[in-house]
Amino acid sequence: MAHTINAEMVASVHSVEVSPGDSVDAGGLLVVLESMKMEIPVLAEHAGLVEEIFVEVGTVVQEGDALVSLR
Repeated sequence: MAHTINAEMVASVHSVEVSPGDSVDAGGLLVVLESMKMEIPVLAEHAGLVEEIFVEVGTVVQEGDALVSLR
C-alpha cells in the first residue's frame, strides 16, 4: 500500500534526494523545500521504497500537495 508524503507549507522545491525505486529508512531525507530563505527537510515517516516523485527542483508547492509516495 502506498503512502503519500505531502507538503506542509507553501514552498519551492530546493532538491529531490531520492529516485523511484530507492529504499529509504524511517527518517530518511526525501526532499528539501525552501521557504523564506530557510531550507526545510522532508523526511520519510516510515521505511519503504520510493514509488513515485511528484515534484522537481524549482516546483512551487502548496500546502497539501503530494511530494513523494512510498510503499
